Amino acid sequence: MLLQFNNLEGPLPPSLMNCTNLIELNLESNHLDGNISELDFSKLNQLIKLNLGSNYFSGVMPKSLYSCKFLKAVRLSGNYLEGQIQPEIVSLKYLSFLALGSNRLTNVTGALHILMRFESLRVVLLPNNFIGEELPDGDAMIGSGFQNLRLFGLSDCQLKGHIPVWMSKLKKLEALDLSSNRLTGSIPHWLGSLPSLFFISLNNNSLSGGLPNELFSLQALVSEKPAAQRDSGDVELPINTQRTNASVTALQYNYVSNLPRAIYIRNNSLSGNIPVEIGQLQNLHELDLSVNNIVGSIPDQVSNLTNLERLDLSRNHLSGGIPASLSNLHFLASLSVAYNNLQGQVPLGTQIQGFDATAFEGNPGLCGSPLPNKCQQNTSDNATKNMEDVHGNGNEIPWFYISVALGFIVGFWGVCGSLALITSWRYAYFQFLSDVKDRFIC
Repeated sequence: MLLQFNNLEGPLPPSLMNCTNLIELNLESNHLDGNISELDFSKLNQLIKLNLGSNYFSGVMPKSLYSCKFLKAVRLSGNYLEGQIQPEIVSLKYLSFLALGSNRLTNVTGALHILMRFESLRVVLLPNNFIGEELPDGDAMIGSGFQNLRLFGLSDCQLKGHIPVWMSKLKKLEALDLSSNRLTGSIPHWLGSLPSLFFISLNNNSLSGGLPNELFSLQALVSEKPAAQRDSGDVELPINTQRTNASVTALQYNYVSNLPRAIYIRNNSLSGNIPVEIGQLQNLHELDLSVNNIVGSIPDQVSNLTNLERLDLSRNHLSGGIPASLSNLHFLASLSVAYNNLQGQVPLGTQIQGFDATAFEGNPGLCGSPLPNKCQQNTSDNATKNMEDVHGNGNEIPWFYISVALGFIVGFWGVCGSLALITSWRYAYFQFLSDVKDRFIC
């Protein structure tokens, strides 16, 4: 039953729960309400997909739902569900997709302990819950489950703590979103050892330290080998093709393979340089390191990212010039290096010229199109120009300077030569000088 994106209102009719042969129930994005825990799902024992997201349901997840033994995909995001994830959920042994974001769930530690018992889970999306809680860490967290997890979203929760070390064991993880929390500490080096990871969003945290070199050695972004293949038994909810700025929350209907290959670490307190290893990520499509404390120059190796579509290095402390080779990024549709300490001329490549001045503003030392301030010739250029003025440009005969030289030669030898050759003139000339001297003395 597919009735999503309509204007349905009110509670679900109890008679709906008598549709025993129902395989899929999709009522997403309506105006439905009521206490979902009062519904009896026990008769829907053939149900495989359930999507009640983006409505106004309240209460807790109904325990009767756990009798639907064949459920593979559950989406209840965007409601007013509260309380904790119940241990009984593990009876859904085929569950592959779970999206409970933007509710009022509590106890993130308990939720993760329970969900880590699943071996079937591929996608877990719990954003905008557990507000202000502590993100659990430690090796003891990981159980037999989560070993097949592909996409994990726990953003917009204001969670405290560090990026947990148990994530280092998620070898099939392809997409990770921990953005908009209060995570501190550094970006762990082991993050670069996850062989299938190609989407990372750590925006809007309080992470510090440098950018680890290992982060720019991610195999899924370096090699042409595709990320871990999806099992034939995986079930996803309908695809939402609209792509926004790297939020797994906004992409929670997508197949993992439809996510951009991207690294987002915007708005943290990261310092240090951009590692030259960044040039290895030839499959990277989007990179956002803006609003940090990154220093040094933009490495030339950035020009190796030939699949890059979006690059944002704005609001850091980068210095030096913009590499001219940046104009070789032919797929680049969005660029910002604004508000740094860059200087020199904006590269004249045809791709770079397509961006307006906002991409480069806030760098007083930058000049040239599309910026309003023009570049002035440097000292060496002026010296070269002066030499050309003196010696000509190699293509024209400098008649003016030839005539001056000839005039000097004729005048000098016309006077001095005459005095040297004609004795009477020489005596008269020196007598004239002697008379002039006597007049000034007297």
